[in-house]
Amino acid sequence: MKVGFVYDPIHFKHDTGQHPENASRLEAVMSHLEQTGLKQRLTAIKPRRATMKELCLAHDEPYISFIREAAQRGDGWLDASTVISSGSYEAALHAAGGTLEAAETVINGRLDRTFALVRPPGHHATARQAMGFCLFNNLAIAAKYALTERNLERIAIIDFDVHHGNGTQDIFYHDPQVLYISTHQYPHFPGTGSLEETGRGPARGTTINIPLRNGSSDDEYRQAFEQIVVPATRRFAPQLILVSAGYDCHWADELSLMQVSVSGYARMTEMITGLSEELCSGKLVFSLEGGYNVNALAASIKATFEVLFGQTDIEDPLGPTRYPWSAPIVTPLLKTLKETHNLS
Repeated sequence: MKVGFVYDPIHFKHDTGQHPENASRLEAVMSHLEQTGLKQRLTAIKPRRATMKELCLAHDEPYISFIREAAQRGDGWLDASTVISSGSYEAALHAAGGTLEAAETVINGRLDRTFALVRPPGHHATARQAMGFCLFNNLAIAAKYALTERNLERIAIIDFDVHHGNGTQDIFYHDPQVLYISTHQYPHFPGTGSLEETGRGPARGTTINIPLRNGSSDDEYRQAFEQIVVPATRRFAPQLILVSAGYDCHWADELSLMQVSVSGYARMTEMITGLSEELCSGKLVFSLEGGYNVNALAASIKATFEVLFGQTDIEDPLGPTRYPWSAPIVTPLLKTLKETHNLS
């Protein structure tokens, strides 16, 4: 099994100071992979700058120019949550280009599975707006590239970040070639992601939102994956699976009220990996989104890589939640989703 990763110190040029999405995230991940010996098992993929043509697959050219000019002006805030610095444009070009390279190496068969360890993240960025820590929508650009430049016809994007990927949904809301499935805390930032949002026109039914209640843990996520994510993806039969990998559902993360463990992330990865093997010859690409407790983030990404290698005995150094909630009842939600999307 050949598993690759994208990483480049250029991402540290996106200087956000003490913002939750800061350089310490990737520092912790790379240090943990190095110390545990896992990095040596991975194949490094050299990132590159995304071209203007590639960025324009998902974004309007005036918006791209706005981000470039904002970075040239120096440090500042694009909105209440999104920071930009003088190095952010270059880092964002490499985040998009690195994710493209991760996808290309899987599409051309050089590697089986890849993970783009990039920042800034992307799934909140719409065609015309930066928000939620995101500048360019890395995974949406990769999906558009695969459809237009590599002639794929069906791509599934599975998003398990704690926040709904409003940008990704918006970009593909009218596109029947892309199945977008999101599990997320609801209500929560950015306020989108209700189960009624299902796509429009010929793409009606290709957006599936699974809005989970505060306190959802490994068991609720397992049920959501088994009853909604797996059968919906099977029915769509994608030729490539892309994953918006956000690790802020972990119980130790300060930006969420979810109770997922490292083991829970491993189980979700197992189910996604199984779908890729069953449906698209194992073609699977992860791209980093959220995750703001650096210990939980590093341990969860290590567990993800271990599952991608086919390992089943996963270590969870943080263990189950230390802040148990009363588990929300997820059965009515899943029943409604099955009826809405005609899933048996």
